[in-house]
Amino acid sequence: MRDGGQETDVIVIGGGTGGYSTALRAAALGLDVILAERDLVGGTCLHRGCIPSKAMLHAAELVDGMVEARERWGVKASLEEVDWSALTATRDDIVSRNHRGVEGNLAHARVRVVRGSASLTGPRTVRVDSGAEAGARWTARRGIVLATGSRPRTPPGPAPDGRRVVTSDDALFAPGLPGSVLVLGGGAIGVEYASLHRSMGAEVTLVEAADRLLPLEDSDVSRHLTRGLKKRGIDVLAGARLEDAQVHEGGVRATVRTARGEVHVREAERLLVAVGRVPVTDGLNLSAAGLATDARGFVAPADWARLETAVPGIHVVGDLLPPPSLGLAHASFAEGLLVAETLAGRTPRPVDYAAVPRVTYSSPQTASVGLSEAEARDRGHEAEVNTMPLTAVAKGMVHGQGGLVKVVAEKGGRVLGVHLVGPHVSEMIAESQLIVGWEAEAADVAQHIHPHPTLSEAVGEVFLSLAGRGLHQR
Repeated sequence: MRDGGQETDVIVIGGGTGGYSTALRAAALGLDVILAERDLVGGTCLHRGCIPSKAMLHAAELVDGMVEARERWGVKASLEEVDWSALTATRDDIVSRNHRGVEGNLAHARVRVVRGSASLTGPRTVRVDSGAEAGARWTARRGIVLATGSRPRTPPGPAPDGRRVVTSDDALFAPGLPGSVLVLGGGAIGVEYASLHRSMGAEVTLVEAADRLLPLEDSDVSRHLTRGLKKRGIDVLAGARLEDAQVHEGGVRATVRTARGEVHVREAERLLVAVGRVPVTDGLNLSAAGLATDARGFVAPADWARLETAVPGIHVVGDLLPPPSLGLAHASFAEGLLVAETLAGRTPRPVDYAAVPRVTYSSPQTASVGLSEAEARDRGHEAEVNTMPLTAVAKGMVHGQGGLVKVVAEKGGRVLGVHLVGPHVSEMIAESQLIVGWEAEAADVAQHIHPHPTLSEAVGEVFLSLAGRGLHQR
């Protein structure tokens, strides 16, 4: 029936976190689903981003632990070498097992996965443009979901070659471990890669154009993170821009100019570009359905409660969405659930982006949810703030890595934001997601007992103090 096309309930274009979560939930609700993916289901997060990078960062944490064991605890261990091939084999096995799991879940849910690129031919019709089913046409009875993700932004300068100049998509797969690396971009991705390479023994320079690292996070988070990275020997140049970069056989020679006009010349074996990501809409043929991107390349919804575009029945999830969507995998999962349930005729709650946790998996880690202190004051809140160093509790002293707990609350009212820096804070933020999402007050949280001795005690102590019941905080 290729000339006339076939019908299905839902067509999802793109099989990353937003796309496959939409497909799985829609199928679970009894809808017939076609999922078109031109590469591998799981997308950037599974194959080039979240999962492989966190696997490598875990290995980096093990290396750091050996250094700490020797230098701080008297455990006379030594690191013989990092077997790069063994390390990457373990990483790839983790990715492969996750990939098989996603494919198995799709098959079990009876989602039909079409291997190939797909494009719009109308507001409810899609054509497969490549792959084994090239030429196939489909009509969606319920709707179409755009989930084609993003790719690394590449600023002017030397083109990525996968060896001397790499992007965040291919940095993990470049040959071997460089002895030195210049990381361009001090957002979460750049900070993570800077931390990873430093743990593996590289000399690292981290350049950020804004006046501080993680510029979208609370300023105290940025300050404590920067202090921790510098303590590890990372050369941090904030408020600085790459002025010139020359690639040669030995690596890259870069000229960096700060906002004060200072010029720094750095030699590195590798330049790692991590200056953000841009939406991928190439080949979607949006105009055929009456759609267009905005000035930044995003496909903006007309209705954020349904993530539906101005064309009824066409929805968007994941990295195609502009802010306040966050471009995070776990936000994409929530968006996929929302859209699938909307297409099934339900009325799900809109995604509360203010209550979505944000994590940077560097050493030290950062984790936040809700408003920063500056955002709270800019929005007219009478903010009450309390901070506590992690080293003020016994478990923080045990870890010996410093860190911070910061809570921003409406004076006499609900908690607006929680911000953490330090070891393992990525595993501590879920509690604060509930606190912010459920609009709890400090006194509500202070009623709950945190186990002793743990790092989470510091979170509990901050809330106790805000509620006027503090024990250990001076």
